Amino acid sequence: MTDDPVNLDGRRDPAGQIATDIRRHTLKAFEADQEALRLRQEELEQQLMADRAETWTEAALKAEYLIRQYAKTAEGQDARRTKLINGALGDLARLIERDNTKVR
Repeated sequence: MTDDPVNLDGRRDPAGQIATDIRRHTLKAFEADQEALRLRQEELEQQLMADRAETWTEAALKAEYLIRQYAKTAEGQDARRTKLINGALGDLARLIERDNTKVR
């Protein structure tokens, strides 16, 4: 028995090597996308915390963001809570739309 790692890449045929390279590239691209998404989310949350809502629409948009974040949690995915979340998001969307049409 040996502790030396086995180089599996050297044992693959050309098609297998290409498939492995594609999987590796796809994983790296996915990880990069996830990191970019995390950074954008942090930036958005910093903006939401920094600025006070000046209108009901701005407050509703902040609430909508928080509700959507909660919906991603295990508790938020409970069937009863999902129904409440969908109702609240629908109410917020309707009220935001009504406020936006009043302004015009």
